[in-house]
Amino acid sequence: MDIFELKESNVRSYCRDFTDTFHTAEGSTLTSEQGQLFIDFFSGAGALNYGHNNPVLKAALLDYIAQNGITHGLDFKTTAKKAFLTAFEEQVLAPRNLRYKVQFPGPTGTNAVEAAIKLARKYTGRQNIVAFTNAFHGMSLGSLALTSNPRKRAGAGVTLSNVTFMPYDGYFGDSVDTSLYLDRMLRSGSGIDKPAAIVLETVQGEGGVNSASAAWVHAVQRIAQAHDILLIIDDIQAGCGRTGDFFSFEALGVTPDIVTLSKSISGYGLPMSLVLLAPHLDVWEPGEHNGTFRGNNLAFVTGKAVIDHYWSDAGFTQALKAKAGVLHDALQRLSAGFAAKAPNRLKGRGFFKGIEFEDASLAQKVAARAYAHGLIIETSGIDNQVLKFLPALTITAAQINQGVQILEQAFAEVITP
Repeated sequence: MDIFELKESNVRSYCRDFTDTFHTAEGSTLTSEQGQLFIDFFSGAGALNYGHNNPVLKAALLDYIAQNGITHGLDFKTTAKKAFLTAFEEQVLAPRNLRYKVQFPGPTGTNAVEAAIKLARKYTGRQNIVAFTNAFHGMSLGSLALTSNPRKRAGAGVTLSNVTFMPYDGYFGDSVDTSLYLDRMLRSGSGIDKPAAIVLETVQGEGGVNSASAAWVHAVQRIAQAHDILLIIDDIQAGCGRTGDFFSFEALGVTPDIVTLSKSISGYGLPMSLVLLAPHLDVWEPGEHNGTFRGNNLAFVTGKAVIDHYWSDAGFTQALKAKAGVLHDALQRLSAGFAAKAPNRLKGRGFFKGIEFEDASLAQKVAARAYAHGLIIETSGIDNQVLKFLPALTITAAQINQGVQILEQAFAEVITP
């Protein structure tokens, strides 16, 4: 029995599928302790949008550490935080005409969600929150209450309350506009307590790479405004360039009241999260939501380097969207090539893609065979029926094609001729 089996809790999960002991990583590859090379279509569940050990970010980080820069700072004013906030305002928010204030909660995505719903409840004086079918917002109690997966909810050990679930876009099929149901159920007589907020992901990652249409998200925003309800967009996995723009809601033409960010906001896999809030919502009392590690200055340094190097260059987003087209075309060919033997459909936006199988058992089998051949890819959806693609935004076209070739081999081995 190795040390992981001997000492680590049964709660561990990813290492049960990706069983090697990994030693080094660079860009879109990982190398095991035994020297086997793996292409990474997982990217730390979306926390490594710019790849492993990105040299630009690493140089900024090493330089900061060498100068004895502040590492732990709570919510102190530091030069690293000042530099990040300045870059974020000047190169991300202002060019998009977004006037958000920035809150640094604890460094995890679930903490950002907890802060967002706590603020919505404080501001409105209401308790109920609307979330959606197949949603995932985190594993602490408040965000878990917004999460629909029964297996994850079962771990809470207490009743998860003050949340009303509504059908997400497409939940009843393409012919049913579920925003009409939402609107009707928020009217008098439905028995639903008036919500403080509506929380949604524009692309549901853990829920199966379900992508909401612009028309549906617009309708939800109009409904929220008509009923004086705050709109919160959880951009923790879909943001930071994953769908092609910095924010996943940019292309949809909506402006939420509150946005949560985490995962790749630091760019280097360092823990960090943000809550972006309209200025009039900033009704917090000092220290009313805090956390010992809310001031991760190392993450501020790499987060600023990401903005300076990538998001200050319009050519980056153009190249990103072109490369997303390469991924889409490759996956479309793969999906179509096996559709007759294994009915499936391609889903998602940008560098956030999924292949959903009618036979729910196939996705995990394909992922396991792909891993055996040197590709790391996960599954998602209520029955793990979706192969979920989260390659780094910096992956090369050659690596995309190489990874898809491995997948094609895995498909052929799993799907019965």
